[in-house]
Amino acid sequence: MSPIAANLQAVRRRISEALQGDSRAVTLVAVSKAQPAAALRAAFDAGCRDFGESYVQEALPKMEALADLEASWHFIGRLQANKARDVARRFGWVHGVDRARLAAALSRERPASLPPLDVCIQVNISEEASKGGVPPGEALALAREVRGLPGLRLRGLMGMARHTGERTAQRAQFALLRRTKEEIDAAGIPLDTLSMGMSDDFESAIAEGATLVRIGTAIFGARPPSPGPSARAAGKFE
Repeated sequence: MSPIAANLQAVRRRISEALQGDSRAVTLVAVSKAQPAAALRAAFDAGCRDFGESYVQEALPKMEALADLEASWHFIGRLQANKARDVARRFGWVHGVDRARLAAALSRERPASLPPLDVCIQVNISEEASKGGVPPGEALALAREVRGLPGLRLRGLMGMARHTGERTAQRAQFALLRRTKEEIDAAGIPLDTLSMGMSDDFESAIAEGATLVRIGTAIFGARPPSPGPSARAAGKFE
């Protein structure tokens, strides 16, 4: 068994343990940013079907290299409207919709020949300025704008907790996202997805109702160093 396959097995076991007998389905998205195509292929061979990328120009070559795989691609990074065309045409999910203008751009660029693009509204549950997302109190208004756009299917909410090793603090932030979803459900906009939880906090997220977790280092190991300014200037990464 490869190291990636062993890691996936361990993560799946932890997910099952965190569910504590709950029959809820939890989708595991392997966060593959900065990972080579070979690592993604190894994860696919071990049963992973969903992959999360944060940089458009990094993701597209990997998609080409792995075109023979029936993989589902999730865009999980912060997205500028001028990148909406590539994302709307190549990805199946976008997790970081945080403004109506971006949603409109994705809607406009989604080809009619493709199924609707599954989208999640990003909610800032950590109150950190460094993280994107709308405040919880503004999520319903944005949901009302997004749900009527052609070519999009509003699936749920996404949030990232503040980095902390305290399980109680983790759960409080994820509970806020769950309550926000419940408020939107009650307003007549049913959602089926809570995208929350990463390698260091996904058990807490599952305890608060996560239906999709985004796991990187627990599957692939430590992420390679980020590209320097020269690499970005050369267009190697978004």
